[in-house]
Amino acid sequence: MALIKLAYKQIIDMAAQGSFEQAVLMASYQEFLLKMQTYNPGRKFKTFTALKAHDGRANSLHYKLGFSVGHFIQKLDNKIPGLTDNLGKPVLFEMPEFELLESSIDDISAHRIAITYNTGTLTLVNQLADFMILAEGDVSEKIVVDTFVLKMQPGLSITSYQLHQPEPLFEDLFKQA
Repeated sequence: MALIKLAYKQIIDMAAQGSFEQAVLMASYQEFLLKMQTYNPGRKFKTFTALKAHDGRANSLHYKLGFSVGHFIQKLDNKIPGLTDNLGKPVLFEMPEFELLESSIDDISAHRIAITYNTGTLTLVNQLADFMILAEGDVSEKIVVDTFVLKMQPGLSITSYQLHQPEPLFEDLFKQA
C-alpha cells in the first residue's frame, strides 16, 4: 500500500471541441494579447517563445493568464475533465496549474495551453497491469475502504509516492523478542 498524488495534464489548442476548452482557449488568448504588451511594447516579438528569450520576465504570463481562466476552472467543481474511473465517475482535483505552451500575436492557431490538475492524497491499494485500485485519502489504518479503479493513460502521472509501512502487530513484537 502507498500514498500517492496524481497529476493529469490537459492540452488545449485550436482543436478544442468542448465548450470549456473553447472558452479557456479564447479567454487565455485575449489575455495573452493584452498582457504581452508589457514585455513587447513595439510588437517586435511575435511568439511567446521569442518573447521569453528576449525578456525572461515574460515567464510571468503563465501565472497572469491563469487568472483569466480561473472562473472557468472553478465551474468544473473540482472534477478533472476527460478523466474518469472505470465506472465513469470523475476523478477530483485539488489544485490546477496553468501553463502557456506557445502563442503568437498574429495567429490564434499557434495558441496552446496546458492545465495540470493535481489530486489530493490517494491510497494506492493495489495495481493490476495498467489499472490502479485507489481509495480517497489515507486509508492505511482502515480495514474496509471504498475504492475505485483508474487506468493509467497518456497525460496521467504519479507525482508523489510514499510507501506505507504498517505498524507491527502486537503478536509480531513478541516474535521478534
